[in-house]
Amino acid sequence: MSMSCIELLTTTLSFFLYIANPPIQSNSTSKLVFSSLPISSLKTIHYTNMVFSKAESPFYDIKVTTVGPGYISGENAVQELTGMDLAMKLHYIRAVYYFRSPAFEGLSIVAIKEVIFKWHSKAYIPCGRLRRGDSGRPYIKCNDCGARMIEAKCNMTLDEWLESVDDDKHKLLVPNPVLGPDLPFSPPVFMQLTMFKCGATSVGVSWAHVLGDVFSATIFMNMWGDATKDLYPAQPLLMAPSHNEGTKYKSAMRDPLAIKRVDPVGDLWATTNDTKMENYSFYLSWPELTRLQSKICGDNDHQTIPPFESICSLVWQCLAKIKQGSKVNTVTICQRVSQNSFEGFLTNKAQSIKVVKTEESVEESSIMELGLLLMNQGLDERKSIEETMESDGGLADFLLYGANLTFVDLLDAPFYDLDIRGNTPVYVNCVIDNVGDEGVVLVYPARKDQSDGMRISVTLPQNHISKLKSILKKEWSL
Repeated sequence: MSMSCIELLTTTLSFFLYIANPPIQSNSTSKLVFSSLPISSLKTIHYTNMVFSKAESPFYDIKVTTVGPGYISGENAVQELTGMDLAMKLHYIRAVYYFRSPAFEGLSIVAIKEVIFKWHSKAYIPCGRLRRGDSGRPYIKCNDCGARMIEAKCNMTLDEWLESVDDDKHKLLVPNPVLGPDLPFSPPVFMQLTMFKCGATSVGVSWAHVLGDVFSATIFMNMWGDATKDLYPAQPLLMAPSHNEGTKYKSAMRDPLAIKRVDPVGDLWATTNDTKMENYSFYLSWPELTRLQSKICGDNDHQTIPPFESICSLVWQCLAKIKQGSKVNTVTICQRVSQNSFEGFLTNKAQSIKVVKTEESVEESSIMELGLLLMNQGLDERKSIEETMESDGGLADFLLYGANLTFVDLLDAPFYDLDIRGNTPVYVNCVIDNVGDEGVVLVYPARKDQSDGMRISVTLPQNHISKLKSILKKEWSL
């Protein structure tokens, strides 16, 4: 998503909130909580991507606070960032979890913050701030400054809210800051609690991808759910260690196909798109998926295309039809590696990043041919991405999502494992923000009418969305 004046206002506001309310660290158990700051006196309410006048906004009683760890993480504690972390630094994960009223019933905001205060002691790295070393390479200063927290109330019920078909509505329930331009004052994590008039609550989290992938963000959030039941891990949540210390890298002959080099962004970690991007999502039940797979495979009973690859090949071909005359012959596939050594860590290394190319016409290929191509012909570029970043000293700026049309497999992401006092979400929305012009497609688990299925979230140039909807409905009844 493009950087705008509104987003810059968020950063500026955060800076002044920090200056006006510096954290107090008087001893090893100092509580790092900013005082609540009502912003209802503003003539307009800045609420993530949009600006409402006070008269038309469904939100009111908005406050900003910051909650840090209950214990100081150590004198001069730092977290070094791997090349893969820095390759993802321009991307942001935004997720919204929706809960029915029992989840937070009877819990005051003070009680919620007390839990977060204790929980952050076990997850102190995301509570730090970005700094640059003498070489200019970024790292995280574990200074316990905390995560920014927004509280708001909504004059609608949860059902009224979810009945809207507008996917942009979810953006109103999660902050959309970017890191910078004052990195020492930019929290990598924002949370937003919005209380609906029916007693339901949404929990929005903005997660800087430099901390880790979507699975890392869900680990972080699910730890909070455990904390509401007074369950804490024995060891703190750490970032996966780098195994490249002391390794010298030669300058790469060319950049890997999975990433796109952008002009230097300095300390404002955001880019602008050549065209306006828009998000659209649709739900697919498991019976609907089975019918779709049957249609794709036809008489080839001996060969089945898995769910994720079925969706990817379908959307890939649809976009090839939309982009007539403009080839879409290279795509990127991001998938969690089933067996990896990063379980339980915050990391950007646990998902494969495969590039798939074809010289054949995507538009004229069968969906099954595309699916087999995605399954069998991908080349994992994680190592070359890491080498490219390290050869530049971690200073270069790249986009991965949207450098090519990018498909992200989140079907195993444990979104619905977030358990607040025995209550799990009734609905979860997730997007990846600040992506390149080629777009990104997320496939993640979903619930609808008490049934499980999947949601396909598509971020594309705005002029492609309506055409995609038309093709999906006309040719596939989706």
